Amino acid sequence: MHSTAPGVLVIGSSGQLGLELLQRLRQIHGSTRVVASDIKKAPDFEGPFELLDVLNKEALFALVRKYEVGEIYLLAALLSAVGEENPLKAWELNVNGLLNVLELARETGIRVYWPSSIAVFGSNTPKENTPQHTIMEPSTVYGFSKLAGERWCEYYHKRYGVDVRSLRYPGLIGWKTPPGGGTTDYAVHIFHEAIEKGRYASFLSANTRLPMMYMPDAIEATIRLMQAPSENIRIRSSYNLAGFSFTPEELGDAIREQMPHFELSYDIQPLRQSIADSWPASIDDSAARHDWNWKPEFSLHDMTRDMLHNLGKLKSQSV
Repeated sequence: MHSTAPGVLVIGSSGQLGLELLQRLRQIHGSTRVVASDIKKAPDFEGPFELLDVLNKEALFALVRKYEVGEIYLLAALLSAVGEENPLKAWELNVNGLLNVLELARETGIRVYWPSSIAVFGSNTPKENTPQHTIMEPSTVYGFSKLAGERWCEYYHKRYGVDVRSLRYPGLIGWKTPPGGGTTDYAVHIFHEAIEKGRYASFLSANTRLPMMYMPDAIEATIRLMQAPSENIRIRSSYNLAGFSFTPEELGDAIREQMPHFELSYDIQPLRQSIADSWPASIDDSAARHDWNWKPEFSLHDMTRDMLHNLGKLKSQSV
């Protein structure tokens, strides 16, 4: 790289979160300074892209040297429902991939962003207004791996001074990429099906209340956390993050406000339902609000209007 400023590397840039975060980072830093990487070929976008398996430590280190990287966003992971189908692979990717990046940061001083999840909580966690510090007994491999990752992040910060930062994302809803195998993905599927078919069969029950967030808020929270002064970041495991909470039935009602003939039915998947039942219904994110002035912008109704508008345009263009 010819710039004297350090480069930025996004690992897992083709995923639901990765693609949108990549676009935002390139707006901030410039396309040539932000390197996209994934284990599969990227979608067409401007700027450098490299094939990378984060479990290949030598390839990771070589890429960081090549682009003089000073900041890494590690987004590569197997999500909750997919992880249950291949638990050992999920553990290896989610934990060993993080350890490779943390070791790199320990040796080089690189700043690291790594996402955690509400999957770290479990059925014994308080379901309403789940506190920042509470009982954490996850029931999925995805949850185990995220909880282990949180402990490793805090350990590397305390032991080695690594500047690692993290957010516990709720379910993320966006229109730019298809969902990636998570338990909250019904809240993305429902919009695609509403526009294409006018109906949707939810794999979670009508009254399953879960914390969710619209993707623009998730991206803004990530950027705000990473731009905050180091001394403001009191929590080095992972910050609770909240947008809004709703049930499938409430989301269906919000869609019907825009599409009165939309039909919602239920075809419950026991695995996903059991995972959802172990997760919180609402999140207390007061620590994030206090430490680095976090505040979401989108409500359920704002998000619903925006999703239907943008997905509708996207699908009409592809016909």
